[in-house]
Amino acid sequence: MPAWCSISLWMDQLGEELAPRPSLEHDLDVDVAIIGAGYTGLWTAYYLKRHAPELSIAIVEAQTAGFGASGRNGGWLMGNLLGEDRLLAGLPGEQRRESFDLLHGIPDEVKNVIDREGIDCDYRKGGALYCAARYPEQETSLRSYLASLHAEGLNESDYRWLTPTELAQQIRINRPYGGIFTPHIATLHPAKLVRGLARAVERMGVQIYEQSPVSEWQAGFLRTARAQVRSRWVVPAVEGYANTLAPLGRYQLPVQSLIVATEPLPQATWDEIGLCKGQAFSESSRQVTYGQRTADNRLVFGARGGYQFGGRLRENFDLSRDEIELRRYLFSELFPQLKNAEISHAWGGNLGMSRRFQPHMLCDRQQGIALAGGYGGEGVGASHLGGRTLADLILQRDTLEVRQPWVLTEGGLGALKSWEPEPCRWLGYNAIIRSFVYEDKTLANPNSPPWRRQFARRLAGVMEGFMK
Repeated sequence: MPAWCSISLWMDQLGEELAPRPSLEHDLDVDVAIIGAGYTGLWTAYYLKRHAPELSIAIVEAQTAGFGASGRNGGWLMGNLLGEDRLLAGLPGEQRRESFDLLHGIPDEVKNVIDREGIDCDYRKGGALYCAARYPEQETSLRSYLASLHAEGLNESDYRWLTPTELAQQIRINRPYGGIFTPHIATLHPAKLVRGLARAVERMGVQIYEQSPVSEWQAGFLRTARAQVRSRWVVPAVEGYANTLAPLGRYQLPVQSLIVATEPLPQATWDEIGLCKGQAFSESSRQVTYGQRTADNRLVFGARGGYQFGGRLRENFDLSRDEIELRRYLFSELFPQLKNAEISHAWGGNLGMSRRFQPHMLCDRQQGIALAGGYGGEGVGASHLGGRTLADLILQRDTLEVRQPWVLTEGGLGALKSWEPEPCRWLGYNAIIRSFVYEDKTLANPNSPPWRRQFARRLAGVMEGFMK
């Protein structure tokens, strides 16, 4: 049996025997076949069964529930969607506000489900703190971001500026310049959620088959090593593993994010740091950092990883010393008292990045294909919205979820934007990441001359624009 418990802190903490469910050994004929027992597949099955309990549904999983990003992420349950500002920009004000409210309601709707199904996953809705720290340019960029949010119709109850003194009431970081607080984010234990959700859908009558990688799929059909499934609907819910199911790899790149966790820290240390209400936090740089204080008083902290040539999946997430020490450097810049903290776990995962950072929820009724993805590292909440939306699309329910600009109902897979061929993708991605690293090093150095600081910011901004 694979050492599934070793893939992340979260899976290690489950306290349950990770014995695999039976693999698919016989042919099936069902209403809905779902590929992947991660968040998207499980949420889709859950809401389909809630609204149409008579449906027969089978989930076919290559490893075990939680093996992918659902059991490895940073534990942020976000009430927003990657690129929502661009996607909603063209809507009338009242409709735009309605869409924002839909997104902001994601954490509360997840809470309703975990209460209803009895899933204990350390849910805490403490909001999130986007901190300006390490260099003053972060304050400039954060204030600009806040102004853009307010220009779109959001207000102080959604996102508000915190002075350094106000910020220190929630989190005490080195060299604070201020920050943004939003209440629309919760933190949780991701592996407890995905494993509990799998058990919930099984109780509802969904069949889950594990250790059954899909070797072939098309409209109405999928095949594993020992059996095949025929169905009215196929839902490939694979996100960061899209390149294992052609032609989905054209539309989603697998990129990596890497995370470390400290040993449980003493209460005296947390008295110095704060984060007593389960807040998520991020330091505002293009390195994309994120963290939380876990229920057992660890610091979990992650930052952007990389991309492998040809969109190859990273299989080995035994982080190198350099990968671990970069994350130690970043969190100890915020919390100098943790510079020598013992790191107990280090891991990572593959996530899906769509062209132009644009998430999608697609339904092709003619082919009987429905899929959601392109979450770009924000999938804990986005997958919940994706599953709800796919269920409504399949059942032809006229809901607010299906009337959003990220929902695609015409053109099939051709409605998705393709990534450029190699080597353009690899060269472009690495050039962009190097510009981000150069910017961060330049701005973090107080001795960098103004012209170099300005050049580094402009270069990174231009390169970031190529990704959108």
